[in-house]
Amino acid sequence: MASTGAPARVLVVSDEMEVGGSQRQIAHLLAGLDRTRWQAELLFFRNRSFLADRLVEAGIRVHELPKHGRVDPRFVLCLAALLRRGRYDIVHCYSLTAELWVRAVLPLAPRCAFIASVRGLCLHHTRQQWRFKRWIVRRADAVIANARAGARATAEHTGLPLAQISLVPNGVEIPAPLAPERRAAERDALGVPPGRRCGLFVGRFVVVKDIPLLLDALARVAPERRPFLLLAGGGPLDAELRDRAGQLGLEADVRFLGERSDAQTLMQCADFLVLCSREEGLSNVVLEAMAAGCAPIASAVGGNPELVEHEHNGLLFPGGDADALAAALERIGGDDALRVRLGTAARADAEQGYAIEEMVRRTEAVYARVSGAPHSAGGS
Repeated sequence: MASTGAPARVLVVSDEMEVGGSQRQIAHLLAGLDRTRWQAELLFFRNRSFLADRLVEAGIRVHELPKHGRVDPRFVLCLAALLRRGRYDIVHCYSLTAELWVRAVLPLAPRCAFIASVRGLCLHHTRQQWRFKRWIVRRADAVIANARAGARATAEHTGLPLAQISLVPNGVEIPAPLAPERRAAERDALGVPPGRRCGLFVGRFVVVKDIPLLLDALARVAPERRPFLLLAGGGPLDAELRDRAGQLGLEADVRFLGERSDAQTLMQCADFLVLCSREEGLSNVVLEAMAAGCAPIASAVGGNPELVEHEHNGLLFPGGDADALAAALERIGGDDALRVRLGTAARADAEQGYAIEEMVRRTEAVYARVSGAPHSAGGS
């Protein structure tokens, strides 16, 4: 452990650092930790993005350790060597892959506290994956969940008492309001047609986000009432989604922006956000939209109802229901008063309950609790 007065050494581990909700939270955490108490570093295995580059610019040490194939002996040896050299007091993993490999090699490293994470409902976990998770959480000094729904699911599948899972909701920056002149200029640069309401999706183009449902729902709205839609992100479904938009005749209604580093500005320019995921933990994208005063439309799954209160600060719809989503799109696109009321309440709720400083404070409290009593690396 760290000597008296010296900052405790912390290694945060993620399998990837592409632009996603968990990765943004990692960046917020590492940038926000009190450096007089915690000397934090990042380790990831693949998919570098600007998030990792920004951490380097902020003076945070970043390790990239590529892994080739399902079993990579060289990767295992290099991971064990990194843990030995680092002599970390705390290793905090953000994904199942990271947890599995780190926990497997910890017996080869100096003793340290091991923290596991719950970042979603994991509805598609196989029995084998849940067995791995059970093995991991029973050997963890702490387990941190970002949503009550995910904590409950993990407790149910692993047998870990719910009381042993620490709740640390995601944190979000609260941006200064965008000047009307700049907002108009930004919307024009994004290609939003004048006088037309604009919806926004921000995230990875992967199956769990159910973006085809969003395109199908948009196509069901009559053309004269159909809002314009911006899609910011990238991923394996990119080409398929572009083809789908064309097949639905949405060429004039949808614009693909690619991956963006200015998601917050996009949210301030949009009139509303849409998230139609099949499962979610505590959505960073929804939180960012709320902070920007951008009313969210979200599927009523996972942690979304913990953030979005229907008719108060956004609209909820049953996951997978294209007709219900189409109705929500038409309603919010055609009712300025509703949109303003929801957006105002959303921003107020974000300010009161989800500041980045609070997320960092709660995480530091877990670090302080476990750093004095590390789990034995060879524990059962």
